[in-house]
Amino acid sequence: MGISNQVVFSCRKVVQSTREAIVTLQKRNPAIQPLLAILQAGEDDSMLEINKKMAVKIGLNITQICLAKECNEDDIVEELLKLNDDPKVHGIYLHLPRGSITSRVLNTLKPEKDIEGISDLNMGRLIRGDLSKGFVPPLASAVLDLLENHDAPLEGKTVLLVGGEGPLQLAVQCLIERSGMVTLKSHWSSKTLQAQVMQADAVVLLDVGNMYVPPTWIRPGAAIIYSKPALEKGIALYINVVRSCSRWLKGQEYRPWHLRSLKLQPLTPVPSDLEISRAQIPKPVDQLAEEIGLLPEELEAYGRSKAKVRLSVLERLQSQPNGKYILVAGITPTPLGEGKSTVTVGLVQALSAHLKLNSFACLRQPSQGPTFGVKGGAAGGGYAQVIPMEEFNLHLTGDIHAITAANNLVAAAIDARMLHEATQSDKALFNRLVPSVNGVRKFSPIQISRLQRLGIRKTDPASLTPEEINAFVRLDLDPSKITWQRVVDTNDRFLRKITVGQASSEKGQIRETGFDIAVASEIMAILALADSLEDMKNRLARMVVGTSCSGQPITAEDLGVSGALAVLMKDAIKPTLMQTLEGTPVFVHAGPFANIAHGNSSVLADKLALKLVGQDGFVVTEAGFGADIGMEKFFNIKCRASGLRPSVVVLVATVRALKMHGGGPNVSAGAPLPREYTDENLSLVAGGCCSNLKKQIQIAHLFGVPVVVAVNVFKTDTQAEIDLVCQIAKDCGASDALPCNHWAQGGRGSSELAQAVKEAASKPSDFQFLYNTEMPIVEKIRTIAQRVYGADDIELSPEAKSKTDYYHQQGYGSLPICMAKTHLSLSHMPDKKGAPTGFVLPIRDVRASIGAGFIYPLVGTMSTMPGLPTRPCFYDIDLDPVTEEITGLF
Repeated sequence: MGISNQVVFSCRKVVQSTREAIVTLQKRNPAIQPLLAILQAGEDDSMLEINKKMAVKIGLNITQICLAKECNEDDIVEELLKLNDDPKVHGIYLHLPRGSITSRVLNTLKPEKDIEGISDLNMGRLIRGDLSKGFVPPLASAVLDLLENHDAPLEGKTVLLVGGEGPLQLAVQCLIERSGMVTLKSHWSSKTLQAQVMQADAVVLLDVGNMYVPPTWIRPGAAIIYSKPALEKGIALYINVVRSCSRWLKGQEYRPWHLRSLKLQPLTPVPSDLEISRAQIPKPVDQLAEEIGLLPEELEAYGRSKAKVRLSVLERLQSQPNGKYILVAGITPTPLGEGKSTVTVGLVQALSAHLKLNSFACLRQPSQGPTFGVKGGAAGGGYAQVIPMEEFNLHLTGDIHAITAANNLVAAAIDARMLHEATQSDKALFNRLVPSVNGVRKFSPIQISRLQRLGIRKTDPASLTPEEINAFVRLDLDPSKITWQRVVDTNDRFLRKITVGQASSEKGQIRETGFDIAVASEIMAILALADSLEDMKNRLARMVVGTSCSGQPITAEDLGVSGALAVLMKDAIKPTLMQTLEGTPVFVHAGPFANIAHGNSSVLADKLALKLVGQDGFVVTEAGFGADIGMEKFFNIKCRASGLRPSVVVLVATVRALKMHGGGPNVSAGAPLPREYTDENLSLVAGGCCSNLKKQIQIAHLFGVPVVVAVNVFKTDTQAEIDLVCQIAKDCGASDALPCNHWAQGGRGSSELAQAVKEAASKPSDFQFLYNTEMPIVEKIRTIAQRVYGADDIELSPEAKSKTDYYHQQGYGSLPICMAKTHLSLSHMPDKKGAPTGFVLPIRDVRASIGAGFIYPLVGTMSTMPGLPTRPCFYDIDLDPVTEEITGLF
């Protein structure tokens, strides 16, 4: 049958098809280059060298890992794990002694890189007939190719397999039988071998070695194939490398979602949040990740139900269009909160689980301050919450702890540097800052950066003049102008003002300072606004911690600490993936203080989610407090930093809050609600709608974004009150207004809201910023005060005026504004409800978060460290030592 010519023809065909496949891949991605890794023990042999040359000729890259001849199983496994994790490697070939290819080695080898098709999983796929993912042993493919190209059709004919016990024989048998041929098996030592060969239509000799079949045994027209090592290690192997590369490249593309929703069975009356959370079993986080198109290597699991997501997703999906961007804001709240987080969760449950639209919630991580203080956790509530809620509310993946550690490292660096400068000469400081190590003295990279900022273009420590040494070693911080404080994630009023340096070892370096709550740290704001690890590192370096005695700003980079801060924050920058009660995805990331900072979750979480949901999907993110604070900062600060543009604002309102704005009595946490809030009162509702609700809708329209009002329904609300709110909201310009019952019903209770949001998002919006950042600082403050809050004007204290002049002088005047004011009123007066007018907004002080990238004026008295009430939440929180179940969280 001219089998030798067929072998040559088959090899040529594989070479040609492999070249064509590589060209096709490089048209899709010019940077792609299929890479074969050869793991071998001992010296190379000539046949392998020939095949390597052929691979290079085809266009295949080769990397060779040579282990010692006497390597053990652990050595092989260690190298395999490295190759498994290397995305540049598309195929692994084990050129090892047969005894070294153990079951453990085979099970370590990643099936998608097992181009020999010898792993247990690939053999199982072959037997089952699933060839879409695994690989067929190249020898088996070559044998089948030769049989199918035989002069006469072999379908229905008999093929005899001789020798080759084990996986190879099984693979050849499976392929031949799947092609419609019948197989028989025999051994070289069989007494009936000659008779079997003479009856067969084709004979395949496996593991030939020195064995030989005389031509007289072969019937006329029959095919005989000698399987030799050269064939197994030959060119047929390379097409599998290209197939692996092609599959890898396809796997990098956007993946449609296959989300499996979790069923809800709401109970009446509605149980506690913790009972509801505990009654639902969340999907394993790796399963959720697969359902929404994340790759296994993009996930870092923290237990069973939460995981960090790597930022490499953004690079992989960079060409994928974004989905629709939805912001949940609220009217001015009562001290009890109006349920923005609950609405956010209910909305995404409705979108994904009921309207079958891809959707993602992006929420802030809660601080321990409110969790153990007054407000409780922030996982949502009722049948619209993130689960497991106790994990959501407690520690999560440690991001706030990382921020605390980084913030306090800066504080320690400040005080240590001031002590050392006060007690040492220039020479002593220089010798300690740039020590001689093994007789060599050199600057660290961060010290060279400081020299360059000082205008010193030298890199040899010995070349600095005394004047240059003085400038380099002395930050000369003014103790009265240090703006950096320590933080702790607990409400602790007695840390608002403290004295440090009282130990005798501090040599009289006593000064007043204080603590903020951890989420008020500038590092938290940076985490929320950074769009990459590099951007975060640069922002950390730019943080201004104080002013020198000569009036120059001193940064974290000047302290030499910014690189260490990036190290502490390298994992915190990755958003945490969790899920709602109905199994829809949630990103939990960052939680900047909404009064002092911008009060929004992270830019990175939003960007990742917008890519993952796809062009027709929805990302729902939440802004802190009322629309006058959280929403205004979302637009003017977060949207400037991210470049993202919102499609719709969902404005959350409650009958309770509207009654308060309509003239109802004050409410407080823990106290019974006055009758005005439990009995129907249409007059109070109308008063709140025509003042606060109307004003908040107008604020959203200032930015050109359509508004859908979501009435978060409480059991004390009457239908007449709800209908009145919806009607007035639409009369005031809302695109739609609907009642939401997600707290009692889950996503089903927000289905109408989801439909309204979908319709509003399909219409064009005319988004615009409120002000140009090039405006003077004072004018930007005035613009916000007048157009958003409704003030007649602003009044700056002498200190505030001095600060604005200083920031202009230092080149910070073009930063956006982040107003620090009460969330309980549109004005600076917490007791002024509705939509106050005729007031002048007092600006007590103006400060700057240079790393975060905004100026924050202080309006009235704003505390950055809350205090605990008489009866904090922690009275009710406990742990069962037997079951380890938590009680009392809400």
